[in-house]
Amino acid sequence: MQRDLVERAQRGDRDAFGRLAEQSVARLFDVAQLMLRDSDLAKDAVQEALILAWRDLRALRDPDRFTAWLHRILVRCVYRAASLERRQAAVRALDVGGDRPVADSGRALEDRDEVDRGFRRLKPELRAALVVHHYLGLTHEEAAEVLGVPVGTVKSRLNRATSAMRAELQAEARGRERMATETIR
Repeated sequence: MQRDLVERAQRGDRDAFGRLAEQSVARLFDVAQLMLRDSDLAKDAVQEALILAWRDLRALRDPDRFTAWLHRILVRCVYRAASLERRQAAVRALDVGGDRPVADSGRALEDRDEVDRGFRRLKPELRAALVVHHYLGLTHEEAAEVLGVPVGTVKSRLNRATSAMRAELQAEARGRERMATETIR
């Protein structure tokens, strides 16, 4: 069924592409949201990916690989959005004085927020590797295809991302311990 839609869309059938986009948009948004951690940026990245997919669809050689091809386009759009956001955030930090942490009640929320902060500090290519491997459940080989990099690079990025997250969580824990010790004195 999807192959037929892809082939029709490649011949210029807008309705067929609309159905493909409709079938893909929720999953694309979830992936972009996980990678960017911002729903507005994720929506923009998905929209850009779908526009590029429509524009370049005739270049797709294997209609059965449409989903992987579309994810590859999305990852490139996410990288661009993250890069732009990083530059804009640097300007905002100079203007406003940076982000201020929001206090949450409950240890579970604190843990989730720590993980989220650590995830946000990762470079986009490391976040992408985590998302396509762990969230999408792709094998290393499939993740490499979606990200457009060799399998070894995916494994390396997953290793670096895991190490960076672990280091970030340990640093936050040490900071909390230090603050607790200072409060007691």
